[in-house]
Amino acid sequence: MPTITYIQPEGTTQAIEAEIGSTVMETAVDHDVHGIVAECGGACSCATCHVYVDPEWLHRLPARDAQEDGMLDCVIDRRQSSRLSCQIEVTEEIDGLTVNVPEAQI
Repeated sequence: MPTITYIQPEGTTQAIEAEIGSTVMETAVDHDVHGIVAECGGACSCATCHVYVDPEWLHRLPARDAQEDGMLDCVIDRRQSSRLSCQIEVTEEIDGLTVNVPEAQI
């Protein structure tokens, strides 16, 4: 199973084995990752699963679609590396993905 690493603003990390076909958000919620609230349950309609993707991984993920890009306009401190974790599907290709939880969500 692929491993996703979640980094909290103060630097603590959680490396979690994720199930293929789930999302980075579902994995976080299932393992109580602090700061990933996911109020809409993964419908891309609330932006409470916002993460910063490690720059090394940005080009390896599918691009944001228009809906995700629009929802990211609602987050505090949007960055080039901002993604909604509900929109990142877990595949073998993302084994080792690292994401940072924004301080604004803590």
